[in-house]
Amino acid sequence: MKYIGHLDMMRYFQKVMRRADVDIRYSEGFSPHQIMSFASPLGVGITSRGEYVDIEVLSTESSVRMIKRLNDAMTEGVEILSYKRLPDQAAAAMSIVAAADYTVRFRQGYEPANWQEFSDGLLDFLKRDFVPVLKKTKKGEREIDIRPWIYRLCPENDYTIRMRVAAGSAANLKPEVVIQAYMESRREKLDQFALAIHRDEVYGNRSDIETPDFCPLDQFGENIE
Repeated sequence: MKYIGHLDMMRYFQKVMRRADVDIRYSEGFSPHQIMSFASPLGVGITSRGEYVDIEVLSTESSVRMIKRLNDAMTEGVEILSYKRLPDQAAAAMSIVAAADYTVRFRQGYEPANWQEFSDGLLDFLKRDFVPVLKKTKKGEREIDIRPWIYRLCPENDYTIRMRVAAGSAANLKPEVVIQAYMESRREKLDQFALAIHRDEVYGNRSDIETPDFCPLDQFGENIE
C-alpha cells in the first residue's frame, strides 16, 4: 500500500464512493467531479496509521451505517475507521492541518553504531535555537531555519525516533529532513534507504495565539447517530 501514489489513491476513493452509492456532491460545470480532498497527501513509501479525507454529501446515513457501506466497497489494505459530520462553517481539513506525528525507524543494517550516544546527541540537537537546512527553489537554493517547525523529538531504545513536526501549508517539514540535518551536524551522511517512516497522526491547531493547541483532526467532527 505504501507505494501507491496520492493521485491513484484519490481515484481509488472516487470509485469507492460510486461503488458504495454515497450521495456525494459533484462540482458544477463542463466536467463535474466529486467534491473530495485529502487533508495531507501521504508521500510514496510512507506508511500511515490513519489519513483524513473531506467529502461533501447531499444526504447521509448514520456514521455506523456509512462506515459499513464504505468498508464493504474497500479492497484489502484500506479501511474506513470513522465517518463524522463537520460543522457547516468548518474549514477544509487541508487548510487547518498544522502538525503530524511520525515514527522514524532505522532499517536493519543502517543503524547508528552507538545508539545511546546518537540518542543523547539528538536531544542536545533539539536544544539548539537555529537549525539551518538548504531548501531548493525555482531560483536555486536558500537557507531556512527548521527549528521552529520541530515540536518534539523522542528517541527510543530500538533505533526508533518519535517526532512531531509542522505539516501545514505554510510550514511543512519532512521527518527525513530532520534526521538528515542532525546527521550533517555530526558530519555523517544519511543513506537514502536508511529510514522507515510511519505517520501516526495529523493535527489541526485550535489556538490563534503563538502557543499551539494541537488536536487530532478526528476530534473536529462528531458522529452521526
